[in-house]
Amino acid sequence: MNVSEKHAFRFSESISGRVALTIIGRPSVAAVVYRPSPWALAHATFYGDETASETMGGACGYGNLFSNGYGIDTAALSTTLFNNGFACGTCYQIKCVKSPWCYSGVQFTTVTATNLCPPNWAKDTNNGGWCNPPRVHFDMSKPAFMKIAQWKAGIVPIMYRRVPCIRRGGLRFYFQGNGYWLLVYVMNVGGGGDIAKMWVKGSKTGWISMSHNWGASYQAFATLMGQSLSFKITSYTSKETIICWNVAPANWNVGLTYKSNVNFH
Repeated sequence: MNVSEKHAFRFSESISGRVALTIIGRPSVAAVVYRPSPWALAHATFYGDETASETMGGACGYGNLFSNGYGIDTAALSTTLFNNGFACGTCYQIKCVKSPWCYSGVQFTTVTATNLCPPNWAKDTNNGGWCNPPRVHFDMSKPAFMKIAQWKAGIVPIMYRRVPCIRRGGLRFYFQGNGYWLLVYVMNVGGGGDIAKMWVKGSKTGWISMSHNWGASYQAFATLMGQSLSFKITSYTSKETIICWNVAPANWNVGLTYKSNVNFH
């Protein structure tokens, strides 16, 4: 364990509103664990082809979903679910129901939200405008859709629920911007999968609040070049806060991804 790992902490709010501190790496102190939500009814379609190449990029800003660990099991969310990008990274179990196109014997498949399915106001909500508010809708990658139903169906009724995101390793931070403006895409988020707030700390600064840019990206207008960087992140769902110390070295640069050893559960 290196010096930065020894100083990794978790903070979480209890029901009473008090803040609980969890020291990473000490199993005697329980961290917040995200629990599945109840099942609810919605519908699902798919986009792209069997390669899932059209799902690359997307409104969340994850870029290459293969190299960044999300793979082909992804979905674009309707506006109602997308929540202005705060739902990026959330995970769902989806099962096809009440349709002859459903595959029998398939309990569910699990997808990660990586994109927005925008409204189509030229079409009726129940006839092509599947992602129009207030509909709850999943536009899945074709490979993910084909795990629960025959693709010829086009659209199927589903049951879905939020579930914990199981990720290997710690949070990942992809840098963009310049020496005066830092734009960070946060990836590989476990637990609830989502982020509500984020701060950055240079080795010569205090904690600087970052504003939500769009999707899974946060920005800080500050002079941080030449400083090692640490990040503090609060989960949107669980309200838990974790600190990732010394994620990027002093010679960090844009266009690179930096990994931490801390994650939500």
